[in-house]
Amino acid sequence: MPTNPKKAFVFFNCDENKSEQSMNIFYNRAVYRDLTTTRRLLWKKIRDELDSGRIFIEEDDIPTVRKMVLEDDPTDAGSLIKFGAIKAVDCY
Repeated sequence: MPTNPKKAFVFFNCDENKSEQSMNIFYNRAVYRDLTTTRRLLWKKIRDELDSGRIFIEEDDIPTVRKMVLEDDPTDAGSLIKFGAIKAVDCY
């Protein structure tokens, strides 16, 4: 098994408290590898969820969330997303 696993990210719709019980892997089953192209797909998923009203991001925070998802650590963006979370998983 590799000693340095690659990261991947999963977007979850969830309750306001971001409880793990509300994060349904059967509903949110797409895994986004830590690559430029898949980070763009993760951002598209977040925009789609925002546009549909299933999550909420303050208007002023949208550029910050976008930068976190595309360039920094996407899991940090979860603190600015209401009813949504991004979790990291290891890929071997």
